Amino acid sequence: MIQADDVARYLQDNPKFFDDYADLLAHLYIPHPHGGRTISITERQILTLRERGKALEGKLAELIRFGEDNDAISTRVHRLSVALIAAKDFDQAAQALDFHLHDDFTVPHVALRLWDLPTLDRPAFSPVTEQTRISAAGLAYPFCGPAGSHEAMQWFGEQAQHVRSLAIVALRREAQTIGMLALGSEDPERFYPGMGTIYLVRIGELAASAFVRTLE
Repeated sequence: MIQADDVARYLQDNPKFFDDYADLLAHLYIPHPHGGRTISITERQILTLRERGKALEGKLAELIRFGEDNDAISTRVHRLSVALIAAKDFDQAAQALDFHLHDDFTVPHVALRLWDLPTLDRPAFSPVTEQTRISAAGLAYPFCGPAGSHEAMQWFGEQAQHVRSLAIVALRREAQTIGMLALGSEDPERFYPGMGTIYLVRIGELAASAFVRTLE
């Protein structure tokens, strides 16, 4: 008995079949993809092309949206870069980072800790545990995920109770880890596992460079 796969294979192996039986196309009808009636093969092909066209339009619109979003983020990172380069001392650099993260990137909670650098009487130089140093040194990429029991949560003070998602960026001077930048959000989906972190990495590099320059 001939199976459907046999028919499909035969038509694939014999592309001239419908050249030899051109009239057959006009008398073949297949179910409409959305039900209700039958349509010709030509109509079915047109519907398929329209559906593919709509899918491609959707992908193109998505790519354009991603491109626009990336352009907007790049512009914010550039503004932060200019501000950090212009900073004449640590306080200006820290204020620039805090301001741009809050106002430009709309991150409601920002905390910073630094070590193995000349210290100042600032919260950023408060002692951290050895476990935090080890954790920071082991961060090949920024951590993004739900707020948990990480020591960085304590750095937000009374506002920690409102933080639902967390991003932690290690700050480095070449291969040496010199601190951590913690970003907290009340939106549980703001920082999530698997999200892109390239801009967080760049912000961390910019901040670390500014702090090293102004402190050393």
